[in-house]
Amino acid sequence: MEKIDWVLRNALGRRLECESQAQVMDDLPQFSQAKCIAGRAAPPPADQLCAAVFNIERGVQLYESIDFLKDCPALQPADLIFANELDDGCARSGLRDNTRLLAEALGMYAVFGLEFIELNTGPDEKGYHGNALLSRWPITWAEVLRLPEAYNWYFDRQKRIGGRCAVFARLDVGGRALGAVSVHLENRTDGIGRRRQMQAVLDEAERVFAGLPVIIGGDLNTNTFDGRDRDIIGKMADDPVFYRAHLDGMAVYEPLFEAAAAAGYRWQDAGPMTRRKPLPGGRTLELQLDWILQRGLRLEESRVVSTRRADCTFARAGSALADFQGQELSDHNVVWARLVF
Repeated sequence: MEKIDWVLRNALGRRLECESQAQVMDDLPQFSQAKCIAGRAAPPPADQLCAAVFNIERGVQLYESIDFLKDCPALQPADLIFANELDDGCARSGLRDNTRLLAEALGMYAVFGLEFIELNTGPDEKGYHGNALLSRWPITWAEVLRLPEAYNWYFDRQKRIGGRCAVFARLDVGGRALGAVSVHLENRTDGIGRRRQMQAVLDEAERVFAGLPVIIGGDLNTNTFDGRDRDIIGKMADDPVFYRAHLDGMAVYEPLFEAAAAAGYRWQDAGPMTRRKPLPGGRTLELQLDWILQRGLRLEESRVVSTRRADCTFARAGSALADFQGQELSDHNVVWARLVF
């Protein structure tokens, strides 16, 4: 995906003072490109598939995360990986194209969609950030769907061009077509805003995958509150009764599940929390944000796998993961599921 000149990038950013994100994005073909990467591993048997959702937190700990995906027993096998928050050319993650490196290390096919161009960057950076789908089966078609805007990130401390997106791919699973969607919904909005974005995903999946089994995976940001409201975040952290009521009432606070059910989708049961949201004072707020939804397949089992370093007791001696000294690979755990046709 072609880099945008730094001077031009900043000029495009300044247009957002008086123009919409959609107007500026229309002048950047990168936002509609689905960047595909060829795989090399032999496809697995096609009678079942194992999928994982991993918000990789920009890929800052990329090589440690590669070891984690290869060696964690609870993630074997991972035939499809729905990956969120992957950098391409950002100094914060070593200027790497993290989707390509991840695909090459795992021998998988991949497709990447650009979500944001970071503006708080230097002239040597691409500043690209987005979502990807990785597959052990060939990807025969792909596209990127721009989701309805629910928050303008230009006016955030993380100044950006762009908005949330979903990466669509059709896979050849042993001669059988399968639709797959890697999606990242908005956190800085409420349940209604996320439902509107999910409805766009569901409508597009019906259009391009009509009659096919479909898997939708990703960070749906189902925090049950409006992420722009700092007061409610504090209340969730300080009031256990209020916190539990929100989590137990997720279907009420997050109507995207109603929309998914109406479109014929099911999902893994609510279980362990998948996100550790940092709070002032070193505390964290545990949330359930990451999901695998399926239509036309049967869920056999699912689990949440910790990305804390202390839980990576399987790390091979001498590996990047074994040498890792941080507290966690990502602020998200991984959701894994085994499905059958």
